[in-house]
Amino acid sequence: MNALASDGSRPPSRLSRLLTRHWRLLPAFLFLGVFFVLPVAMLLVLSFVDADGALTLDHYQRLWDKPVYFKTLGITLKTAAWTTVFCILGGYPIAYLLATVAKTTRARLTILVLMPFWTSFLVRTFAWIVLLGRKGAVNNFLLDIGVIEQPIKMIFNFTGVMIGMSHALMPLAVLTMLSVMEGIDVNLSKAGSTLGARGGQTFWRVYFPLSVPGIAAGGMLVFITSLGFFITPALLGGARDTMIVQTIIFQVKEVLNWGFAGAIGVLLMVSVLIIFFFYDKLLGLSTLSGGDAKRANSLKQNPIGFIGAYAGGLFTRGMGSLFEWVGIVFERIVPSRAAKRRRGGGRIPIWIVGLLMMGFLALPALFIIPVSFTEGGFLGWPPEGFSLKWYQVLVDTPVWANAALRSFTVAILASGLAMLMGVPAAFLLARRSFSGKGAVFAFLVSPIIIPNIFIAVGLFFFYAKIGLVGTTIGLVLGHTVLAIPYVVITVLAVVKGYDQRLDMASFTLGANHKQTLTRVTLPLIRSGMIAAFMFAFIISFDELTIALFVTGGELTTLPKQMWDDALLRVSPALAAVATLLLLFMSSFILVTEIMKRRAAKRA
Repeated sequence: MNALASDGSRPPSRLSRLLTRHWRLLPAFLFLGVFFVLPVAMLLVLSFVDADGALTLDHYQRLWDKPVYFKTLGITLKTAAWTTVFCILGGYPIAYLLATVAKTTRARLTILVLMPFWTSFLVRTFAWIVLLGRKGAVNNFLLDIGVIEQPIKMIFNFTGVMIGMSHALMPLAVLTMLSVMEGIDVNLSKAGSTLGARGGQTFWRVYFPLSVPGIAAGGMLVFITSLGFFITPALLGGARDTMIVQTIIFQVKEVLNWGFAGAIGVLLMVSVLIIFFFYDKLLGLSTLSGGDAKRANSLKQNPIGFIGAYAGGLFTRGMGSLFEWVGIVFERIVPSRAAKRRRGGGRIPIWIVGLLMMGFLALPALFIIPVSFTEGGFLGWPPEGFSLKWYQVLVDTPVWANAALRSFTVAILASGLAMLMGVPAAFLLARRSFSGKGAVFAFLVSPIIIPNIFIAVGLFFFYAKIGLVGTTIGLVLGHTVLAIPYVVITVLAVVKGYDQRLDMASFTLGANHKQTLTRVTLPLIRSGMIAAFMFAFIISFDELTIALFVTGGELTTLPKQMWDDALLRVSPALAAVATLLLLFMSSFILVTEIMKRRAAKRA
């Protein structure tokens, strides 16, 4: 029998204590359990049964007997890894530039970074085909200036896949890293300079280590997101660039072999979980959810993490020493260097690199704008003449306006729900240590590991049983499943850089938990919260796979309408829609920044 408490009542059970201590996880866990785990489980169970419903391992035996599927998995992991590398290398200078400029300048430059998000991935992919083709704008330009003598093959190969996927996912890396960099105290770098360190040495030994949580979060976000890509590799890659998701979709839609598709999905999930395990050991969840002290303590008992920390320390010290040596040599060659640094000349390289990368992100969007005014009937470059007829087509066709309104409505509702459930869970992961923390985090981000096609078809089966097929609420719930991981990862990265002593000071001055949260914590991490909401909104607004299945042909979203139009013919109406979307979103960002500055002045 359970012992009685001192007052004669029974003490709370272990389950009750867990719920009381971790109640912030409960909404997200319940939601994902019903609208993610259950639908996906319905499909995965099929991988263990045959056509007659009997238990079998034949599907997994087929995987083992045919190495082509493991080869495809290897191609997928390689593609995701290289995409992550390029996104971090290209996105870090942008994030650093945005974090160190004035807020007004940051707002304007952010529009260039977000341009890929406000352009449908279908339009972006077709834009890259036109830009990078043998007779495309890039090859024609290089031929005209005499850099090349014959066209370069830049698409329908691995190069095309890397360009398309890096362009699509680099903004995710930039905004994730930026949310952490904004919390780095610039006075730390100034202190290093005051003590005699040169700019490069200060950056590598002071600033860069403090930005590692953002790099870790951004890299993981890009990696697990790129695993689910299939349209960009299918259109820009070749036969050797087939992603495993394309294989799953083929088994589902063409062969109708649900069991074997489930087995391939299990192979992908197991591989990703193994990678995540080593990621956790190497970088530690403390890079997202805790402080340096906790990370240092965990590394003492973690050989893999110790090796990673030691290698990282060698890297930063080596880069710091290298830049110190380069600075000494350069100052001897160019004695006026110190004067240029005082005038801000030392920031010229970061401006050049940052603007070049922003130009890469903005290129397809800037290409789409003139094409939307063409008189021709297809997307092509250069545009034929000047006409507003494609905008008139949008005005005369109510289906476009209805689809856009539905997409905005669904995205706002899904983003709001994801924030309500994801933010409390992220705070708990960031501020509490408990057994199974890694497993909890893995569960919360698992919807972006599972291919969207699995979630979409599983939701269709599930909705058919509860009557949500073809409903707006069904779309909202499905998009919320995909948005929660982005909220959790982004908020974790932001809270990592938050000084909890500010909360303690608030408590000391008499504020309660609610007042501290609303008046101290949330205002200080506002930029990260906005980034999390934007991630969720973007993911929902541009989502196509779930819309293809759960709408049941009764509703249409803007991506689905664009997909339907692209299947019929690639008309410039797609470019017109993308241009209007760019205009609206750019105006929205500017208005938001103006309102934020006015609110700050009134405060």
